[in-house]
Amino acid sequence: MATRTQVAVVGAGPIGLELASAFKLGGVKYLHFDAGQIGHTVSWMPRQMRFFSSPDRISICGVPLQTVEQEKASREEYLAYLRSIVEQFDLTVHTHEKIMSIQKSGSKFLLTSEKATGQHQYVADYVVLATGDLNRARELNLPGEDLPHVSHYFDEPHRYFRKRLLIVGGRNSAVEAAIRCQRAGADVAVSYRGDEFDTQSVKYWLAPEIEMLIKTERVTYYPLTIPTVITPQHVSLRQVQTGQCTQVPADFVLLLVGYEMDTTLMEQVGVALAGENQAPQLDLQTMQTNVPGFYVGGTAAAGTQIRFQLFIENCHPHVGKIFESITGRQCPFDATDKTHSGRYALPES
Repeated sequence: MATRTQVAVVGAGPIGLELASAFKLGGVKYLHFDAGQIGHTVSWMPRQMRFFSSPDRISICGVPLQTVEQEKASREEYLAYLRSIVEQFDLTVHTHEKIMSIQKSGSKFLLTSEKATGQHQYVADYVVLATGDLNRARELNLPGEDLPHVSHYFDEPHRYFRKRLLIVGGRNSAVEAAIRCQRAGADVAVSYRGDEFDTQSVKYWLAPEIEMLIKTERVTYYPLTIPTVITPQHVSLRQVQTGQCTQVPADFVLLLVGYEMDTTLMEQVGVALAGENQAPQLDLQTMQTNVPGFYVGGTAAAGTQIRFQLFIENCHPHVGKIFESITGRQCPFDATDKTHSGRYALPES
């Protein structure tokens, strides 16, 4: 028999937890799901990586985020903070329970989940999707992309010590991985389809460092190239202007070319997707989609972001809008846009 609830929240990242806290404080009957652990996509970040945003911009539920060194939060500090939010508000999250399908049945939604004990069904009056826009790594569909020495995720640099590492990509994740792995003693090469790194997508303190490492030949740089074939010994790079191919020896390959949003659940219920981002059609005053009762909050509202516009810090208002639309009441805490309003309108750093 299906379990019934007023609201089903899918996704337990920062905005999902902020929504759950609002529903809990507001006395709303809800159920909360995540395919992994809380903050699952945050846990994909490299160890000790720091956020670009200041702690007050990524704090949630009106609870201050304190860091050990009064600097920007690290991955570990932010995951600990999210765990503390769950403890403080005593939130119940169905972690490691993936929502496999959502179907509209009259005015209700039927959700089917899968976890270690099998499949389960739930019926909800409203569904809020807060799964973020980084659901899966973008694949290049290259021969050899599935080899064991190839990864789309950078965890930590130690494993690449005194190994030849080729990093494909030119945005922040690729640049930061290149710098950290070079510092850890790896022989690093970078392939990027552009001529120069996009300074708008690279943390400002990293850009001059990668430029210095390339200029002093401590990182080998292959601009205007794309990988075509990966073998256990090397990667073939094709020059985008001339078509000339170069074979680069590599013990490990990191394909850090971005992530994509999984739109499966939206498509199942008939949410209209539009534009190059395949963003859901939304009423920006309520965050309700074209499907009555189905809401999208957080960075998922932007689809797969080609040029980033939504971040944790400017998604806080989604919480208040969704809560007010469903309950007719104001959010129990201040959910303010921490990018464009008041003192937050000042430039970061």
